Amino acid sequence: MKISGFSFARNADMLYYPVAEAIQSILPICDEFIIAVGRGDDSDRTREKIEKIGSPKIRIIDTVWSEREKLKGRIHGRQTNIALEQCSGDWCFYIQADEVLHERYLPVVKARCAELLDNDKVEGLLFDYKHFWGDYDHYIVSHAWYPREIRIVRNGRGIRSWGSAQSFRRNGKKLTVAGSRAEIFHYGWVRPPELMNAKRREFATTHHGAQWVRDHYGEMPAEFDYGSLEKLRVYGDSYPRVMEKRVSEMSWRNKLRYKGRSRTRHKHELTKYRILTALERLCGGRQLGGFRNYRLLKV
Repeated sequence: MKISGFSFARNADMLYYPVAEAIQSILPICDEFIIAVGRGDDSDRTREKIEKIGSPKIRIIDTVWSEREKLKGRIHGRQTNIALEQCSGDWCFYIQADEVLHERYLPVVKARCAELLDNDKVEGLLFDYKHFWGDYDHYIVSHAWYPREIRIVRNGRGIRSWGSAQSFRRNGKKLTVAGSRAEIFHYGWVRPPELMNAKRREFATTHHGAQWVRDHYGEMPAEFDYGSLEKLRVYGDSYPRVMEKRVSEMSWRNKLRYKGRSRTRHKHELTKYRILTALERLCGGRQLGGFRNYRLLKV
C-alpha cells in the first residue's frame, strides 16, 4: 500500500498559514508529498519554508495562478488537481495549508487505509474537524461550521477537487466514503488580527474579484475582531508536535477578548445557529440537516 500526500499553496507564509506544519503532520505516513506552489508576492517565503523541511518525499510543482480562474475560487480546485494528478499512491491524502493532523492519529489513519484497501465500495475517507478560533486553545462547535470532510481519496478513479477545493467528487457525483476515525485540526481562523483581515481580503479576491473587495471591504478595519471567546469550547489536550513552536510564539493574546460580549456578531453567534447547535448537542452531536457532500458507509 502506498499513500501520497498532496496540497497547494500561494502566499501562505506572508498570510500566516502553517503550511510547513501541515505537510509535516502527515508526512510520516506518506510515501510522497506533492504540492503545487503558486508564484506569490516577492516577499513571500512559502516555497523556502517547504524546501526547508528537507524531506526527499516532497516534490514542489511551481505554478502561476490564472486571473481568469481566480473567480469563485476555481483556482483553488485547479491547483489541488494539479497536485492530485501527480500522485502515484493507492490513497491520496489531502491536507490544506491551514490544517494539521495530530500525530496520535497517524497510526489510526494508516491502519484504516490498509483495512479498506481492498473494499472497492470505499472511494474516500471522512475526517472529523476541530475548528480553532482566535487562538490555539479555543474551538467552535456550531451548526454554522462543517463537522467533517473528505481528506483521503482513492487514486485512478477520476476523482477531482470539487467546489472551492473543500471537497471531492467523481464525475460530479458524491463519493461513497468511510469514517477515518481521525480528526483534522483546522487553524484557518488562528492568526494575528491584522493578518486575519489580510487573509479575508485575499480569499474574497479569489472568489469575487478585486472590484468586489474594494466595494465590500474598502472600509474594513486594519484588524479583525474575533469577538468574545468566553462561550467557545476550551481545548485542554496536547498540541500537535509540529505546532508547538508556533503556539509558543503566539503574540496577539492581548488583542483577544476572553470575557464579556462580542462587539461584532459572527456567523456562529447568530441566534438561529445557536438554537440549531443546542438541539444537535441534545441529539448527541448528530447534525440536523445541513449539506453533506458524501455518502457514508458504516464499515
